[in-house]
Amino acid sequence: MAKHHVTTTINGDETEYLCETEQTLLDVLRDELQMTGTKEGCGTGDCGACSVTIDGRLVCACLVLGVEADGSEIETIEGMADGETLHPLQQNFIDMAALQCGVCTPGVLVAAKALLQKNPDPTETEVRYWLAGNLCRCTGYDKIIRAVMDTAAEMRGS
Repeated sequence: MAKHHVTTTINGDETEYLCETEQTLLDVLRDELQMTGTKEGCGTGDCGACSVTIDGRLVCACLVLGVEADGSEIETIEGMADGETLHPLQQNFIDMAALQCGVCTPGVLVAAKALLQKNPDPTETEVRYWLAGNLCRCTGYDKIIRAVMDTAAEMRGS
């Protein structure tokens, strides 16, 4: 089977990879590029564990083919921290115990970051709607919502 050559930017780094036509972006990230922070929860786009951004748009990597990423700019959980310095969302998730098993956490963090880039002052309802595509079986969401709201206020300097 012929492989396709894809050139893209992932977390600010120009990246090239070969993938088969039917390989999802999730499979490429995890299996070809060893970027295992993005998780597979359902494989059908229902849980949000594999959330990444492509050209600033939040997507489920399990629903995007690897070949479709050609020429795009992708951001994953691996690009969220600045070296050893965690993004404020990551730090607040730790400080506020907004995570448990960790399967959903990367997708929730990527989605929350996308929200705060689009709307730096969301209401609690807006946060809940924005994160509705990210399922968490452990936390009950309260600490996640609180961590996102507190981070938004912190990043605005409130």
